[in-house]
Amino acid sequence: MTGYFHDLFSGSKSLIAGMAVTFKAFCQPIVTTQYPREKIDVTPNIRGRLELVKDTESATHRCISCGRCARECPSSCIDLKGEKQEGVKGKVLVRYEYNFTLCSLCGSCVDVCPTDALAFSNAYELASFVKEDFHFNLLEEVDK
Repeated sequence: MTGYFHDLFSGSKSLIAGMAVTFKAFCQPIVTTQYPREKIDVTPNIRGRLELVKDTESATHRCISCGRCARECPSSCIDLKGEKQEGVKGKVLVRYEYNFTLCSLCGSCVDVCPTDALAFSNAYELASFVKEDFHFNLLEEVDK
């Protein structure tokens, strides 16, 4: 009979201790972000997709179409084309296509760029059901 009351007492004691922990957590502030309704602050070092950096002086991109980024890319996800035009020193970038589905986000293309024309964007909400949505023409995006 004493075993019954001992078990009843120890069970009640553990129930009260558990409820105390639950009540303590209930009174603390909420740390969960309700994601679709609340946007989270991301670190500036996030590696989103690539983007061409816009030059502040000329209001266009800094790319000199040297092709180092495309040669350095281990995934071969960058395709660019530069043409020599009359009256312009050096090549002019005509096409810059980027396939994000192949990209491994290694950063080799950003590191090797001599003019710092490439950077990672802060976009983290990249979701789609169609893979063509991840094929970007970076030259059109800079002109916008």
